[in-house]
Formats: sequence, structure tokens, C-alpha cells
Amino acid sequence: MTSVNPAQAAQRSGFLRQALARVRSPQDLAAGLFLIAISIFAFWQSAELSMGTLRQLGPGMVPHALAVLLALCGVILAFNALRHDGPTLERWAMRGPVFVFGAAIVFAIAIRPLGLAVAGPLLIILSGMASHETRWRETLVFGIAMTAFCLVLFRLLLSLPIPVAPWLIGY
Repeated sequence: MTSVNPAQAAQRSGFLRQALARVRSPQDLAAGLFLIAISIFAFWQSAELSMGTLRQLGPGMVPHALAVLLALCGVILAFNALRHDGPTLERWAMRGPVFVFGAAIVFAIAIRPLGLAVAGPLLIILSGMASHETRWRETLVFGIAMTAFCLVLFRLLLSLPIPVAPWLIGY
């Protein structure tokens, strides 16, 4: 076993304290590190996908490009946390991430059997529950408008085989 020299341990902890003392915006640093972690995860998950070329894009080109952009945003955010004053790191509210992530899961489960006509507004309404400031009438109108926009875009303009309302009209 390797023994740790007390002088080296004190020097390392002093370096850590000194580095943390330079952080002027802990919340931005945490957000930047989180974005970098997500980009590393995206690289890992898309490592087996072919990049292709700029003339003929492979299935890995977009995930890799987005991971690079996300990592770049994370580095910039973490770097700015050392330069600019900002908010301290506070306790995170779980309501927002739970409802937004849960809405995405419900959408993924509901899109095939119920179609976009039901899954679209359901996604918007469940996502709206992430905030205490939600106005339900506006959320419902926005959900219907976004669903109509998505139907026009994906079904009519792009001709994608997205089910509209299989329980009602068969497709």
C-alpha cells in the first residue's frame, strides 16, 4: 500500500481550497460540469455509430456534433463561473425535472397507441405541471396549437408516418 505524505495531503487540500475560492459562481460551475458530463455520456453512447463524411452524413454525425456543442457550452459556462459573480449553489427543486422527464416518457409511451392528436397536448400539459406559475387555459391552447403545427409539419409537409389518431381514424 502507498502511504500518503501528510505534507503532500495538506498541499493538495490547500490547492483544492484555493481553486474553490476562485469560483465566483458555484451554480454556473455546477451547470457547466453537468453539461460536460452529459456530452461525455452522449459520446460514449454514440461511439459505435459511423460518422460518415460531410457529403454523406452517417448516423453518428449529429449526436457527435451536438455533444461537442454541449461540451463547448459547458466549458464556457464553467470558465465564466471563475470570472463573473453569480448565484450560489442552492438546493434543487425536483418538481420541474420530474414532470418534464415524465412528460417525455408518457409521450413516448402514448404516441403509437393514441397518436399525436392525444400525445402532443398530453406532453404540453404534463410539462406545464413543472411550474407553479402555469396558467392552465394558456397551456391547453398552446398544447393544441403546437400539436396542430406538428401535425402539419411532420405529417403533411415532411410526409412522416406519425400516427395521428389510430383509435379514431385508423392512422
